[in-house]
Amino acid sequence: MKRFEDLHKTFEAKIGGRTSKLIRYLISGGTAAAVNWGTLFLLVHIGTMHYLTASVVSFLVSIGASFTMQKFWTFRDNLVHDIHTQFSRYLVVILCSLLLNTVLVYLLVEIAHVWYLTSQVIATVIIAITNFFCYKHFVFKERTA
Repeated sequence: MKRFEDLHKTFEAKIGGRTSKLIRYLISGGTAAAVNWGTLFLLVHIGTMHYLTASVVSFLVSIGASFTMQKFWTFRDNLVHDIHTQFSRYLVVILCSLLLNTVLVYLLVEIAHVWYLTSQVIATVIIAITNFFCYKHFVFKERTA
């Protein structure tokens, strides 16, 4: 573990703290997105669920992975005394993201005639950008114990 921590400190020193946080955010978000997309694909192709319903369900499934990785790894927020309040703020952001995700996927599929998986990827990229700032300034903002 010590060797991993030393390697991490060396990496962060070379690329800088902000860039390191951005990379962690992208990895965390990428993992949550993979859970989202994989679930979406399985629900549509194996579960024969309608793409829009499956999009909502898969988005909700990815919440647990996303919150945990963003809190403890991306933003290095190890305080847990107010995790219920923090998770509540996280849910506000996520619910807004879910609404935006659903609208974007619907518009892209039904109006622009884009394939549903491609639509989900486009929506995910847009949401990832907006969520970074929401997480940084609203959900995981610096606070004291």
